[in-house]
Amino acid sequence: MNTILIIDDEEKLRALLSRIIRLEGYHVLESADLKSGLKLMERNAIEVLICDVKLPDGNGVDFVSQVKQKFPSIEIILLTAYGKISDGIQAMKNGAFDYITKGDDNDKIIPLLNKALEKVQLHQRIAELEKQVSKTYDFNNILGSSSQILDAIALAKKVAPTDATVLLLGETGTGKEVFAQAIHTGSKRANKSFIALNCSAFSKDLLESELFGHTSGAFTGAQKDKKGLIESANNGTLFLDEIGELPLELQAKILRFLEAGEFIKVGDNKTTQVNVRIIAATNRNLQDEIIAGNFREDLYFRLSGFKIILPNLRDRKKDISILATHFLEKFAVKNNPCIKRMSDEFLEHLQNHFWKGNIRELKNILERSVILAEGEELQLNDLPLELQSNQQKNPDKTISAFDLASIEKLHIQRVLIHTKGNKTETARLLNIGLTTLYRKIEEYNIY
Repeated sequence: MNTILIIDDEEKLRALLSRIIRLEGYHVLESADLKSGLKLMERNAIEVLICDVKLPDGNGVDFVSQVKQKFPSIEIILLTAYGKISDGIQAMKNGAFDYITKGDDNDKIIPLLNKALEKVQLHQRIAELEKQVSKTYDFNNILGSSSQILDAIALAKKVAPTDATVLLLGETGTGKEVFAQAIHTGSKRANKSFIALNCSAFSKDLLESELFGHTSGAFTGAQKDKKGLIESANNGTLFLDEIGELPLELQAKILRFLEAGEFIKVGDNKTTQVNVRIIAATNRNLQDEIIAGNFREDLYFRLSGFKIILPNLRDRKKDISILATHFLEKFAVKNNPCIKRMSDEFLEHLQNHFWKGNIRELKNILERSVILAEGEELQLNDLPLELQSNQQKNPDKTISAFDLASIEKLHIQRVLIHTKGNKTETARLLNIGLTTLYRKIEEYNIY
């Protein structure tokens, strides 16, 4: 039941107001002065305070600031016998929900009270969601017991409380954004914004505007000033995913920001200063990119002061069953509640798969399998065909040191993983024609 506190030294008016509010089903507490009212707030979970302005031991307008400082979630409605605009303005500045004149209160108080309670409940829901989000992204939710993942978690926990820039390295799907969010949650910035940007998702010009913002008229279509993501993340954390894809022209601007904590918006001629922690991630080998002229060496040194390498799923096989069980439970609740477990054969095929898409691929396969499954147990025929036939076992286990074709197949697979399946880029790195690459993919049955 919602609890309302009324502070008013006029006993008859206080009793009348209490009766009106109780008839609406609310729990009401009463006080004749500010001192005893404050004690009631300390002992009870008050949601709305209705307070007179002129009281024996103080002024209600000034009392608003005191209450908001100690109990920020309480909404305050002020009552006065003599409505003064200046008092009303000051009351609102101090944090009051509203300010009404006595005599109007009988008609206005209940609708106003309901609105104040709606605001309280909204803030309570937001606080609960924020609490859930922080739980979702803390280190306890990074699953695994292998030494590789535990070492990565230990490093992340050490750097989290600092403001150090962090560079997360690993293949696609290894959980770089989950680590970035956990580091943010474990930092002193946890109650501020965490903003993520995929640097490969925008063209250069659009990416510059997204990062740094722009002024009105900076380019065609820029009809008003826009705050960039760096400014939006002020006092929080900005996660730059796929930073290896960042155009060279923007790398210089990011470097300046990292070194000076300031940047210039597109179309502006003055700097903007912010306090933002940067966490970057990439699946590329940035040292190779430096040699190729695609990435600035000075930016790499600035980013890589604290590196964390996230292991591939195929290198932490003991974690596959832990992760698979977690995803099974998650997707069963949402899609197929009768699913309880995995068959031994199903789990064995998961253990033998190469997992070039890592945790993301495992997650997608478990969701698909749960949707397709009948009965209480995930069976082999619930897996995609390529997993059923075990065509993608770890090639390191079947390769012959003397078989040239096996070595070539493995090398092509590794380069394809490095380029995230980009066949044009793979052909360029292998120094072969695109047609030749397609022929070898078909010949070696590479998926």
